[in-house]
Amino acid sequence: MPREPTLITSLQNERVKLIRSLDMRKARRETGLFVAEGAAIVMSAKEGNFKPRILVTQAWMEQGDIGRRLIDWALEAGADVLEASPAVLMKIAAKENPQTMMGVFEQRWAEPPVAASLDPSDVWLALDEVRDPGNLGTIIRTADAVGAKGVILVGQCCDPYSHECVRATMGSIFSVPLVRMDRLQFIELAKAWSGEVVGTHLEAKEDFRRAKPRGPVILVMGSEGPGMSEEVRAACSRLVLIPMAGALDSLNLAVATALALYQLRGEHLG
Repeated sequence: MPREPTLITSLQNERVKLIRSLDMRKARRETGLFVAEGAAIVMSAKEGNFKPRILVTQAWMEQGDIGRRLIDWALEAGADVLEASPAVLMKIAAKENPQTMMGVFEQRWAEPPVAASLDPSDVWLALDEVRDPGNLGTIIRTADAVGAKGVILVGQCCDPYSHECVRATMGSIFSVPLVRMDRLQFIELAKAWSGEVVGTHLEAKEDFRRAKPRGPVILVMGSEGPGMSEEVRAACSRLVLIPMAGALDSLNLAVATALALYQLRGEHLG
């Protein structure tokens, strides 16, 4: 096993080609891999017991203590550790605020929750066809902050392992369980749920601040624009409204989700 990174100066290197291909959802779906950029996010992967397939760094001898520890960790894990020239790193890093370290990891998908194994205070979040990766990443980060048990992606959601989403999670992608379900599967889960399935909806009458749902709870949020589908709305046992006093009748999805999550989890936060 090599004890130092391999220098890479060509964009034609096969591992460099792989990393560049992971910009595309098709490649991420086929390989089951994704890219996380930045030493802080790579550190979150380490803390979440993810092991890198590939770690890319710039000027590894000039890395600080944290960077060198991450390189040693990746080498010990058997990863391909590459020292990329500035020209190569510029081509494979994100166009805005490029980082000097990135890792390639395997995606993880969790099994659907089983209500019987949950505590009454537990909250799962279900997102009905969320389409904006920045919103999704922010929501995953918020779910982590409040101690939600996981996020269920219902239907044709955007890819949580896209560059934009991973960056927006600020590392929470490595600690929040993600579940994929089609709408029919989610509706069956909702029907069998032992607690309450609470959806936010513009036509609801109950103020979300006054709701005291019986746990464990699944909080359901609709997509940007169209909102919750009729099928998913019908599967909710309770609908609540986030009231507003201004001219607008809706909030940004990530903001609305944060308000609802903190309302549900507030008393359990230290």
